[in-house]
Amino acid sequence: MARKAMILCGGWDGHEPKLVTARFKKFLEAEGFEVAVEENVQIIKDKDRLNELDLFIPVWTMCNENLGYGFFEPLLEAVGGGLGMAGCHGGMCDAFRSSVEYQCITGANWISHPGGDGTKYRVNIKSNSNPLTDGINDFDVSSEQYYLHVDPANEVLATTRFPTVRWYHSANGEVDVPQVWTRKWGYGRVFYNALGHHNDVFDIPEAWELMRRGILWAAESKKIAREKGLKAEDWKTPVPMY
Repeated sequence: MARKAMILCGGWDGHEPKLVTARFKKFLEAEGFEVAVEENVQIIKDKDRLNELDLFIPVWTMCNENLGYGFFEPLLEAVGGGLGMAGCHGGMCDAFRSSVEYQCITGANWISHPGGDGTKYRVNIKSNSNPLTDGINDFDVSSEQYYLHVDPANEVLATTRFPTVRWYHSANGEVDVPQVWTRKWGYGRVFYNALGHHNDVFDIPEAWELMRRGILWAAESKKIAREKGLKAEDWKTPVPMY
């Protein structure tokens, strides 16, 4: 039986969501996935649909609409039960800015990109023993350099050094900001890659190799949960944590 993936496509057009979605869809189908593309955020409320999936990929930059408390509870539960989640750039970590429950899953939220598009910076690989980074060396890009507020529980695979462009924050001195990481949400695997301002960033071999490995890694958690009979209920608490 084919594994199932859903890509949520939309939001700000500047991040080329349709092109990024098409790239991810083509890749996943070549890997044997059955891929559905949805363009309405309300699909996140469909708990039964989410629970059928192996992988969820948000490609939806920004959403200033207040979706309301509890809107993302079906996604929290689905990922907690083993659904894999992967994404890039603003499509995952600058989505749904008003929803801290969503940010709890992703492990970060975007706050700035000093210098804007075309900033030249280096991505520094931090773990050469991890299968997701094995054989990948540091590489340079010209794009938006994402400054993110990041969960310290993330397993950081790559960073970038600030400041590259002088800005108010430069007064704090040099700091390495995570750009690629993995994390767990219950039994679900979560992968994020801050690259991807435009679709063609993934024409850089190292950038795409990190992305493709991360997507496939995230998709494995549902299979493991099914085989072991793992359920999201194992992680629930009577008091909301967000």
